[in-house]
Amino acid sequence: MQPVLETGAADEDFALWPTAAVEPYGFLVLDGRLTPQEVGSAVWRIADANEDAPAPDPPAAFLYGLLTAEHLLAPGGFRVTDGVTGAVFAPGCCNGLEEWREWLDVADGTAEGWFGHDPHAAAERHGGTVRLTVDTRAGSGQVIELPVDGLRRLLAGAEQDLRDFVRLAGCWAERQLPGHARALTAALARALALEPSP
Repeated sequence: MQPVLETGAADEDFALWPTAAVEPYGFLVLDGRLTPQEVGSAVWRIADANEDAPAPDPPAAFLYGLLTAEHLLAPGGFRVTDGVTGAVFAPGCCNGLEEWREWLDVADGTAEGWFGHDPHAAAERHGGTVRLTVDTRAGSGQVIELPVDGLRRLLAGAEQDLRDFVRLAGCWAERQLPGHARALTAALARALALEPSP
């Protein structure tokens, strides 16, 4: 299980900080192992998804929505790959990492999870097993089944990956955007639905 950010369309004109060449409309894995340019791409994508009213200087204008909005978006979700069958459970359009805690409801058996469309990925608990359906509208029937305890371990690992990314992004921001580093780090943690560390 990996937390992935949907990359969206490439912006050839973006020049506020260095970014990596990422596949348009693909996924960028968020963890503590990203290069500085990949962190720049991730921050660009999350800020772009929350772009709002302008502020006086160019970085602040671009970051304004991310730094000030009450409800933040981070397009993407958790991707699960079955190492045996090769089936890939990927987030669909309109799913966001800000909603990742819904996986906990699935693990608890209190809710079924919907993870976007195209593909229409869904998850539900059946007794001690969680069934991940890759695409509920496809006839392929690709399903990944996990024991509930295994899902909880995967979720803990994915949450740690998100925390590692935010920590890495905070260090990146100290170098790239020192005037906004603290606020940006806090905003990224909110956008990724991370509770404050104890």
